[in-house]
Amino acid sequence: MTAYRLQWVPRMDAVDPEAWNALALPLATPFLEWEWLHLMEASGSAVPERGWLPRHLTVWSGASLVAAAPLYIKTHSAGEFVFDHAWAEVARQLQVRYYPKLVGMSPFTPVPAYRFLVAPGEDEEALAAVMFQAISQLVARNGLSGCGFNYVDPQWRPLAEAHGYHAWTHQGFIWRNQGFRCFDDFLAVFKSNQRRNIRRERRALAPQGLSVVPMLGADAPTDYFAAMHTFYTRTNDQFGPWAARYLTPEFFHQLPGSVRHRILLMAAFDGHPRESPVGMAMLVTKGRHLYGRYWGAHVAAHALHFNACYYQPIEWAIAHGLETFDPGIGGYHKIRRGFAAVPTFSLHYFQDPRMARILQQVIGRINGQEAAQIKALNAERPLAANP
Repeated sequence: MTAYRLQWVPRMDAVDPEAWNALALPLATPFLEWEWLHLMEASGSAVPERGWLPRHLTVWSGASLVAAAPLYIKTHSAGEFVFDHAWAEVARQLQVRYYPKLVGMSPFTPVPAYRFLVAPGEDEEALAAVMFQAISQLVARNGLSGCGFNYVDPQWRPLAEAHGYHAWTHQGFIWRNQGFRCFDDFLAVFKSNQRRNIRRERRALAPQGLSVVPMLGADAPTDYFAAMHTFYTRTNDQFGPWAARYLTPEFFHQLPGSVRHRILLMAAFDGHPRESPVGMAMLVTKGRHLYGRYWGAHVAAHALHFNACYYQPIEWAIAHGLETFDPGIGGYHKIRRGFAAVPTFSLHYFQDPRMARILQQVIGRINGQEAAQIKALNAERPLAANP
């Protein structure tokens, strides 16, 4: 049996980027790569002062990093987008401390991606057993309430369930390329009324003097990334106590120096392109997948949001042969614009036996209700024929 050496590290820059990325780069997701996770910490976004205490697990065989897991001790639930406040209330009624807790995820990134990183050719099940045991020991040793993995890779889910974690179903959105050759091919899946509606929204920008220009991060002026922070802040300011303003200005200022190669911007202009954008959507892309992240605008223009965040990215994805586009959570208007409701999953275990028993007893009913909601949403899709 292979002898593994485990090491808990307090920050991403304590791990060699090349060693970490040897595990992360083969994955479809960009959100577990060293640069993205390090940016969250280096920018002051996911740091202890903000309730994110990094405790990343690394597993070594000799001098080689063979497995890793980004993990954080959390003193609140903000920035997770799983909304586990009901479980915190159960803990309060049982007079059990819910915080701190251990969370595995890519911070502030509600995109199905999380899994343990394992080197190609290694025994994933054996490594997972070692890592789950180490996590249980960390939870018990530090008096944490338990551990949750948020927005997990669906293919990884059964491995965690085999080690006592319970899956909690949530609802997300996805666009899938059905072999479309152009945007008109995509429009053909809709009923005629909705095709007209989308064409009308696509035409709405020109009379307002607006245009949206796709721009890879490598081609974007550096000051566009700072501008993205302004747009991000403006959008969140509109939502008051329901805002999701978790990223610091430094996150956007440091973007071009670390993950520029993963960024796609949809820059909106009032006048000639390359002048200062009046709005912008920031997306992340890797391989054949696209992910919507942040958006904002200085102008209240009709249909600008739909074009910058949905239609232009879909058109770009079709032109570049991408398979999927995850536009982000929330916003049921996505259903009418080509996205399907899909299940996403978090995985949980609680240290307190009463909490664990309640979770086991009720999670099936909770998941059934969420599945019914997903089915109902998809029944509202204005499609000519259900795919």
